[in-house]
Amino acid sequence: MPALALHDALTGLPNRMLFRDRLGDKLHSSERHSRTFAVLACDLDRFKAVNDSLGHPAGDSLLRIVAERLRASTRDGDTVARLGGDEFAIVLSGLDNPRDTAATARRIIDAMRQPFNLNGRVASVGVSIGIAVGPQEGSDPDQLFKNADIALYRAKAAGRNTYRFYEPGMDAAAVARTALELDMREAVARSEFVLFYQPVIDLATGSTTGFEALMRWQHPSRGLVGPAEFIPLAEETGQIVTLGTWALEEACREAAGWPQDFHVAVNVSALQFAQPGLELSVTSALAASGLLPERLELEITESVLMGDADNAIDCLHRLRARGVRIALDDFGTGFSSLSYLRRFPFDKIKIDRSFIREIGDGDTAAIVRAIVGLGERLGASITAEGVEDERQLAEVRREGCTEVQGFLLSEPLPAPEALNFAHVSEGRAAA
Repeated sequence: MPALALHDALTGLPNRMLFRDRLGDKLHSSERHSRTFAVLACDLDRFKAVNDSLGHPAGDSLLRIVAERLRASTRDGDTVARLGGDEFAIVLSGLDNPRDTAATARRIIDAMRQPFNLNGRVASVGVSIGIAVGPQEGSDPDQLFKNADIALYRAKAAGRNTYRFYEPGMDAAAVARTALELDMREAVARSEFVLFYQPVIDLATGSTTGFEALMRWQHPSRGLVGPAEFIPLAEETGQIVTLGTWALEEACREAAGWPQDFHVAVNVSALQFAQPGLELSVTSALAASGLLPERLELEITESVLMGDADNAIDCLHRLRARGVRIALDDFGTGFSSLSYLRRFPFDKIKIDRSFIREIGDGDTAAIVRAIVGLGERLGASITAEGVEDERQLAEVRREGCTEVQGFLLSEPLPAPEALNFAHVSEGRAAA
């Protein structure tokens, strides 16, 4: 068979056919010589958003760079293949210890964390990795790779940009995940999604200033499904665009009936920005509900700006010109936080909960203090997310945060209960 038929034309890597042949050879050899090897199923995170926002040529360039980084992260004698789309697979040879595989997986994840320069535009993706160890976890190539793929689903469910080893019983989890995906496609039509609202508290007065709208899934048999279980799946399947539009409309409709001094914050995903029509969705939701634009706050993460930053920032400027407030969520976890703050005048900066969790550490407290100082210079309010105990509350107040939200003050609540909380808890977090 011609060599070109066995290699991916874009990256030059072995294709699916050659990968399967080499995996079969490795399996046969390992059984003869009692040598352990590993199969890694790798799937890029957020590639679709980059491809949609920057175009297919940029997506192709990114895939070629990914191939180079995968080669650089593995050894001579290992096989790196592109199976199609943003799916890659690796066979690691001659392993003396499973920890060697884990070290390679971490090296790959670190390599993919680095920004991608695509003809002057910076993009960011991650990678999720599933690992199956041969020959004990598969007696034939198809079974072994299937088990690596099952472990990949578990890595994605764990939050992505991580790796998981295959374990017995993961098959059932994969079946359950597939069932959940099928259910989710019908859940919007069946009105199974609901919004809960977490109060945001002014630290100076203790008053509730507004609420963050958070999605929940009232599944007919599973009960209340939390976002950690279905949001990653919705992003992977593209359903997050439909869900995000629904959440925006529902939050505006609900907030229109609140007292005028309460705002509502709605999260907007990178995929929503990558698709056309976000601005129309916002203006339509405001018009249909009658909510004043200044009472709506859109929360975005830095991943929104790591695709087509110019278009995203232009869109944010147009929305802000209409009166909509813009908040930068999970601040401090991206690559270019300061450059984004220079390019767009955010109304609010929300400090990632990982900093609040470790705020008792001196270095972490200094970072929070620096973020507060930045906010003051830029005219942005600073919200501490994820406050769970009195010590954290005291620390974020000491460092100068202006707002706070977290389970210490209130968990996310149905709208009537959230409003009741706001009325009966005045002064709760005041100094």
